[in-house]
Amino acid sequence: MAKTEGTQIILVNPDNQVLLYLRDDKPEIPFPNMWALLGGMIEDGETPLQTIVREIDEEIGIQLDPRQVRHLSTRDLDFGIEHTYIATVDFGIDDVILTEGQRLRWFDRTDAATTELAYADNEILEIFFGSMTPST
Repeated sequence: MAKTEGTQIILVNPDNQVLLYLRDDKPEIPFPNMWALLGGMIEDGETPLQTIVREIDEEIGIQLDPRQVRHLSTRDLDFGIEHTYIATVDFGIDDVILTEGQRLRWFDRTDAATTELAYADNEILEIFFGSMTPST
C-alpha cells in the first residue's frame, strides 16, 4: 500500500511567531483536538507546492505567492510523506476565517516547544526555530 503524501506550512509573522490551528475534536480524524501546522493532502496532478498554496487559500483565505514559499524539508514519517514549506506573512488572526479546525493561534518558540503538537510538528518547528539567526 502506498503511503499518503501531504504538505504543511510554517507561516511566520514579523514577530517570528508561527501560525498553528487547533484540530477538530472528532475521534475519527488523526490527532483530534491537537495543535498543528496548516496543510493538507496532495490531490491527483498537483505538486506539493501547488497543494500548499491551494490548502492555505481553502483553510484561511490567504493567497500565497508561490515564489515566496520556500521548501524546508520532505520527511518520510510513520503516517506518510510530509512536505514542509515556509512563508513569511503579515496578517492578524482576526483578518482571516478558519474553515477547518477550532481556532488559530500564533506560537513563539517556547509556546511551540512546550505544547504537544500533531504530526511530529514539534520536531520540524525545532528545526525551523533552530535555523533562525538571532536578531542583533
